[in-house]
Amino acid sequence: MKDSFLKTSELNEIGFGALGKSVKLSRKASVYSPETISIGDNVRIDDFSILSGNITIGRNVHIGAYSALYGKFGITLEDFTTISGNVMLYSASDDFSGEFLTNPTVPERYTHVTGGPIVMKRHSIIGAGTIVLPGVVLEEGCAVGAASLVNKSLEGWKIYCGVPAKAIADRKKDLLQLEKKYLRE
Repeated sequence: MKDSFLKTSELNEIGFGALGKSVKLSRKASVYSPETISIGDNVRIDDFSILSGNITIGRNVHIGAYSALYGKFGITLEDFTTISGNVMLYSASDDFSGEFLTNPTVPERYTHVTGGPIVMKRHSIIGAGTIVLPGVVLEEGCAVGAASLVNKSLEGWKIYCGVPAKAIADRKKDLLQLEKKYLRE
C-alpha cells in the first residue's frame, strides 16, 4: 500500500514553481497549473483539497481536507496559517447580473470575471466550512470561526464569526512566544 502523501520524488515531478522541504501533499489532492504555485517548508495539504491558480504558501501551513483555493487573482498564505476542512477561498467571481455568461467553459470575451488577491497573514486561521471572497486580507493573528462568510478584510488579533463575519473577541498573542521557541529548536 502506498503512503497517503506523495514522496519527495513524486512532488518534484509535478513541476511546482517552488517547493520547500518536508511538504506533505495528499495523493487525493488536486493541483492545477502547478507552475504558478509555490510551497514553503513544512506544509501539509490534506485529502480532496484543490489548488488552482496563482498560489503562494509559506512555511508551516496546513490546508485541511476538502478545501479549495481558487487563485486566479492570487492567494497568499503566509507562515503558520491554517485552513480547516471544507474551506473555500475564491480570488475571482463571475458576474451574476445576467449581462454576461458565466463559468469556465465559456470564452473569456463573453464573461466578466472580477476579483482580487486573498492574503492570509501570519498566524491566521480559518474554521471549517468558511468561505472567503475576492480581495480579502486577514491580518496577522486573525481567527475566523466555522461556517463564516468573509466578504471584507479583517483586523489582526481578533476572533470573527458569522455571516458576514464580525469581530466577537480579541485573540491572545501567546503563540508568538511559542513560535520563537519552536524556531530555536
